[in-house]
Amino acid sequence: MSEAPAIRVLLVEDDEDVRISTTQVLTLAGFEVESFANVERARGHISFGVPAIVVCDVRLPGLSGTEWLRELHSADAELPVILVTGHGHIAMAVQSMREGAYDFIEKPFSSERLVAIVRHAVERRQLSLQVRALRDALENWNGIQSVLIGRSAQMQLVRRTVMTLAETSADVLIYGETGTGKELVARCLHDHSERRRQHFVPLNCGGLPEALAESELFGHEAGAFTSANRVRVGKFEYANGGTLFLDEIESMPVAVQIKLLRALQERSIERIGSNKAIPFDCRVVAASKEDLKEMSDRQKFRADLYYRLGVAFIELPPLRERREDIPLLFEHFTLLAASRYGRSAPLLTNAQLADLMAYAWPGNVRELRNVADRFVLGLLSERLTQTRGTGEGLPALPRALPQQVESFERAVIVEALRKHQGDQPATAAALAIARQTLHDKLRKLGIAAEEFKSQ
Repeated sequence: MSEAPAIRVLLVEDDEDVRISTTQVLTLAGFEVESFANVERARGHISFGVPAIVVCDVRLPGLSGTEWLRELHSADAELPVILVTGHGHIAMAVQSMREGAYDFIEKPFSSERLVAIVRHAVERRQLSLQVRALRDALENWNGIQSVLIGRSAQMQLVRRTVMTLAETSADVLIYGETGTGKELVARCLHDHSERRRQHFVPLNCGGLPEALAESELFGHEAGAFTSANRVRVGKFEYANGGTLFLDEIESMPVAVQIKLLRALQERSIERIGSNKAIPFDCRVVAASKEDLKEMSDRQKFRADLYYRLGVAFIELPPLRERREDIPLLFEHFTLLAASRYGRSAPLLTNAQLADLMAYAWPGNVRELRNVADRFVLGLLSERLTQTRGTGEGLPALPRALPQQVESFERAVIVEALRKHQGDQPATAAALAIARQTLHDKLRKLGIAAEEFKSQ
């Protein structure tokens, strides 16, 4: 997630002594505070999306705190407003919370309680503004960016490669772990090609019994075998003019691989029970979670078919290697789930975001979407990646600590560079590190700051 904006505290208190002491307490706790004696003076400092929270006394000259609360929330419903109430006004404060106040604190209050409530409100405001920025980014994206979502260098490369290959008729081989979105990439290749008006035909080779594989691919004539009561058009014929997607091709039976190779070479097929060659014109996109070259070296996959398919490659990175994309993807899936289930889209806490960023994601993007669905349905605890029915969390990244630290450090630096458009002095200041330290880290991590100047 992008760097959190600096959140100010706008304090409205008509008692000068209380206003000065409260300002001092919050300033010593590290907050930037602007104080006002009444609502009228503070009003001009509030606007939609302002990086601030409000701490306001209930009893004020002119407009009261509760009246201002309604005005503030009509302008920005997510703005945290903390009401300060005197003794005997608790019922009023409780009613104000029902109307949207973030919290209330009763006079006289301890410095520790005030700081704790303000800190929680500031964290909430930071998260809400970050989520708002993510939603704006998602709404403004179009075309392939709105489908293959991610700001990471890996996903930018995937999108460029897809757009380049979509303009050609070359067959494509997509590599990626389970859940990385191989079919989504195949659909993008189809949707951005001249074949998009014809069929996109997916076939999972892993779930196909050997006895039916040939019939599924090439079709059969009536009477070709006992249960063949009528002519069946195979996937190649149905995909004519469009795209045939063969998922999990590594599991295709060897006997069928031979016939697939012949079909690809001759660009024609024969239905089972027929001697008539039927030409086809479709792009074949294959996908595998295994290294087909290595399988062919071990004679587990036909080498000639590998070389026939392996003209153009797209490799999809696992989610753990593009961790900077997790917040954007999770927000996207949260919004989709909220729309699907008729629920409001909840906000993550800092702890939940840290949990998402630290998890290994063995199921990749598909697993992330599943967690987002359950998050919207309210089925998860504070620990989003907790194993169901146990108190134990799911495994963290299965890598050495230095690798985990480097991956997280890369994500933070890349987001800061993007926010400051490649300005290294500004990025170093935002990260609270020396410029030379940032320069050394960029060199070590292989990050080119210049790439972010136009983003």
